[in-house]
Amino acid sequence: MTDPVFDTPVTRAFGTRLPIVAGGLMWLSDADYVAACAHAGIIGFITAASFPDPDDLCAQIARARDLCDGRAFGVNVSMLPKLVEGETVAETFRLIAGEGVRFVETSGRNPEPYLPILRDAGITVLHKVPSVRFAQKAQSVGVDMVSIVGAECGGHPGLDLIGTVVNEALAERRLSIPFLIGGGIGAGSQIIGALAAGAAGVVIGTRFLVAEELGAHIGYKQALVDASERDTLLTMASVRNTIRTLANDTAREVATLERDEPGIGIDRLMPLVAGRIGRDAYRSGDVSRGMLSAGQSLGLTDRIAPLAGIVAELEAEAMVALARLRPARAS
Repeated sequence: MTDPVFDTPVTRAFGTRLPIVAGGLMWLSDADYVAACAHAGIIGFITAASFPDPDDLCAQIARARDLCDGRAFGVNVSMLPKLVEGETVAETFRLIAGEGVRFVETSGRNPEPYLPILRDAGITVLHKVPSVRFAQKAQSVGVDMVSIVGAECGGHPGLDLIGTVVNEALAERRLSIPFLIGGGIGAGSQIIGALAAGAAGVVIGTRFLVAEELGAHIGYKQALVDASERDTLLTMASVRNTIRTLANDTAREVATLERDEPGIGIDRLMPLVAGRIGRDAYRSGDVSRGMLSAGQSLGLTDRIAPLAGIVAELEAEAMVALARLRPARAS
């Protein structure tokens, strides 16, 4: 039986057993991955940007529907910080709605212009932000839930670089909608801590990068297992797009350029940071090149394992943490 402590607005909204969201992973979150999440009792999100061809995205959604056997899954739509000419975000949302997807994870910028499309389709919207001030804005425009990822996270922690523990304390005071906490989450005790702080659940990315079902080369996954919490770098603050990645040759080269060439622009950095380079690393297992998003919970990724096994371990650790609290509460 699942402990009643895990009955939260997140599990009720998504119909999941545990209040864990597997956030969208660029180039990696596909139908097979979200199906593994669903069968493990959590929810995962296909990354729409990984399938820019509409037919490919539709095929992934159809495959996920078949593999999930009625269990929850969603689609992640990551928007650029500013609207650009030729952007197809609205079309992507319409496609998702037309495919009968029930849950969407948004990020990158204010989703307000697209909420009518999602509302009309009855879609639950979880918006991901790097700090509470953006969560307050998302709340004001009417999203259903927010996930707040602290500076420890892999990927984009924003410019404020507010830590996870501070974010969760501020969120409990300033938000009235359900919120999830992410950034460095990789142990079950952290789930209990987040719930105790008022969160409805947690968001996990890095800890799941070593799941067997994730479509990446085993050499890439083993490199993450071998890494520690000290093996990440923050770069690209110079172009207001801070990112935390594995500390590899590319990340170190970017850091050096930013240090030595004040005012460097994105055009100068693009040959190093283009997404296709990272995608190649996932395919080849050569982690020396590419901006490979990874958070400080690398210190908690100790082996390659089935995703269900990782989730079961998190749940067992959470129950141990909960047992530490219950005698104190009883006394």
